[in-house]
Amino acid sequence: MNHLASPTGAPEAPAKRPRRGPLAHLLNATLNLAAVGGAICIILVILALVFDISLILFRTGSMDPAIPQGSLAVVQEVPASEVEVGDVVTIDREDSLPITHRITSLHKTPDGSWEITMKGDANESEDPAPYTVSTVREVLFSIPGLAKPVAALNSPYVLGGITLAVSALVVWALWPRRQVAAAQGDGPGPEEGEG
Repeated sequence: MNHLASPTGAPEAPAKRPRRGPLAHLLNATLNLAAVGGAICIILVILALVFDISLILFRTGSMDPAIPQGSLAVVQEVPASEVEVGDVVTIDREDSLPITHRITSLHKTPDGSWEITMKGDANESEDPAPYTVSTVREVLFSIPGLAKPVAALNSPYVLGGITLAVSALVVWALWPRRQVAAAQGDGPGPEEGEG
């Protein structure tokens, strides 16, 4: 291994890499975690668009105990012809919030749409009137207790805080680092002779 000679003729020690403190390690780990989280979010958004998947937040307990109040449900839009009695589906209503209940009956109408009667598991009676639809959003699965945290993410303060934190992390990651001197000082390197 060749060592460069100093002006005095003694070989110079190889440059030492600076030691990184615990804060640098923590920030680096946070940046890696954020990158993985961002990649997962991108994949989930693509899958949601391709497969017509969305989220429903349960603010009421009409589907207790199957889907408790405060649950988050993952739903997929499907043709009404693909669901059957006993399935839990979300139906969009004009001038009102969507409703998610269990199908109690369904039949095809002469115009090709479907008439669906539903009832919440915790309700004593069926919904007041049947729904005429061509598509519904079928509940794939639900997770209790996630409605409030997901709803909180819609707060402008939370979104602003996340944006500022991610921006600061990216600036830190891309900020130019000081170059470590090749020797103990910032003196000139070895002279080059003319060839």
